[in-house]
Amino acid sequence: MLTTNDVAKVFDTILSTPGMNEMVKIDLKISRKNVLLLHHVIERGMTVENDVSGVLGSLSKEGLSELKNVAEECLQKAGIVELNQKLTTLSAACK
Repeated sequence: MLTTNDVAKVFDTILSTPGMNEMVKIDLKISRKNVLLLHHVIERGMTVENDVSGVLGSLSKEGLSELKNVAEECLQKAGIVELNQKLTTLSAACK
């Protein structure tokens, strides 16, 4: 049985293999709804405090920043940055 520390080591090993830092081009066509959902999933995953057992716990600050930039770029390309900001404001007001 793997412990959470073992799982973190496996993720770290996979992320450090040769070629993992190479840029790849992904041609992806998804709905604006799914772009918005993907952005929120990424944001929510990044808010998990001290997640040392998962992939995000193995990432450096630069890696997390790059992931956040990908999420923001998806919003920009879909043209829904302002919609996301308004939804975030609305969500914060409900808390």
